[in-house]
Amino acid sequence: MTHHIHIIGVPMDLGQRRRGVDMGPSVIRYAGLHQQLRALGHTITDSGNIPVPLPETVPLDSEKARHLHSIADVCRDIYNAARDINARGEIALFLGGDHSLSIGTVSAITAQEDNVGVLWVDAHGDFNTPEITPSGNVHGMSLAALMGLGAPELTNIGRPGAKIKPAQVVILGARDLDPLEKVALREHGVRVLTMRDVDERGIAAVTHTALAHLQAYRRIHVSLDMDALDPAEAPGVGTPVTGGLSYREAHLLMEILHDSGKVTSLDIVEINPILDERNRTAKLAVELTASLFGKTIF
Repeated sequence: MTHHIHIIGVPMDLGQRRRGVDMGPSVIRYAGLHQQLRALGHTITDSGNIPVPLPETVPLDSEKARHLHSIADVCRDIYNAARDINARGEIALFLGGDHSLSIGTVSAITAQEDNVGVLWVDAHGDFNTPEITPSGNVHGMSLAALMGLGAPELTNIGRPGAKIKPAQVVILGARDLDPLEKVALREHGVRVLTMRDVDERGIAAVTHTALAHLQAYRRIHVSLDMDALDPAEAPGVGTPVTGGLSYREAHLLMEILHDSGKVTSLDIVEINPILDERNRTAKLAVELTASLFGKTIF
C-alpha cells in the first residue's frame, strides 16, 4: 500500500547540552530519504524545516528545564504546522533534532482524535520532570510532558493538559533510566519493554507484545530515537548507550510494525553527524524508515 508522506524537519538541539543534532534533518535528507520512499511508490510533500533558534541566542531559563520557553515556542510551531496532516489522510514524518520535539509532534498527531497509540523506541524513558531531572535537559522530559506531567509550558502545547494516557504508550529498548524516573514510570503504569526483554524473548516477540498492548488504538505513532540502537550500529547519536538494538533487530521491528498496518506517523530524532562515521547513522535511519513503509527483503 502506498501513501502520501508529509515531511517536516525540526533542527532543534535546545533540549540537550551536546550540540549537533540540529543537523539531523539535513543529513537524513542527504542520506536519500526521498529517493527511498519514492522507490516504494509513495508520494512526498517536504515542507522544509520549522525555524529553531540557536541555544546561544535564547535564555537558558532554568537549570531544571534548560531553554524551556524557546522549546515550548518551537513545539507550538510544530503543532500548528502538523495538526491536520493525518486528517488529510497523509503520513506524518518528522525529522529531528532532539527528542523534545515530540512534545509538538504527538500533540499534533492526537489533535483530531485520541485513538492513537505511541511506541517510544528509545534507550531512555524521557519521563523526567523539572522536579526530578538530574540534568535539566528537556529532551529527557518529553514523554512525561505528553502525559501532563511537568512544566505547564510543555504540557499545554496545542491544548491544555495530557495528550496521551499511560495505557497509550509502550517504551521499547530502554536500558538507561534515571532512578527517580524509574519510580515515576512504575507509579504511572507505563509499559516498559527493556533490552533485557529483547535479550530473553527476542525482538519479534517483544514487538508483538507492544502491538498487543496498543491493539485498542486505530493508529500508532512511532517515536524513534536512534540511540535505541547499539552505538556499534548507530554511532552518531547525542546520548549513546551500549547494549542496544542490533541492525537486524531494528529492521525486524520496523518490518513487523509495517505489517500491522497501523503506523501513520513517525519521529526520527537524536542523530548527531558530528559524532557519526560517514553519515552512517542517518543512512541507517533512512533504511529503517523504508522498512517501516514497506521495503521487504523478498
